[in-house]
Amino acid sequence: MSDTAVTQGAHHIGLTVPDLAATRAFFLDTLGFSQVGEVPDYPAVFLTDGTTMITLWQAADPATAVAFDRKNVIGLHHFALKVADADVLATLHHKLSQTAGVDIEFAPEPLGGGATSHMMCAIPGGIRMEFIAPAA
Repeated sequence: MSDTAVTQGAHHIGLTVPDLAATRAFFLDTLGFSQVGEVPDYPAVFLTDGTTMITLWQAADPATAVAFDRKNVIGLHHFALKVADADVLATLHHKLSQTAGVDIEFAPEPLGGGATSHMMCAIPGGIRMEFIAPAA
């Protein structure tokens, strides 16, 4: 086994979504991301929190698109973003519980019984997203 991984963290995460405008608004307005680019003809938008970039693509035909089924489809199960601490996670949980198009799967709780806490939700468009507050 190698002492050093070849990779150096995530550069970006690319997601195909059923409603580009709604998902972009979620990242910008709810999570405070900034938009750093756009390709209107594709259509795609590029967003960042200053550390990780999220690329959103509009599904060609959302009405016939197949939603991810975590037990039967190969692909993205969920993605997780880190927040500063448990207080930020609690505040975010409250905000997300009042955000249209967000479905809370579970509220903040200890991860594996340890001091790190996390929560899981589905963002507008149905993609599962986890937020993690590392132990102090």
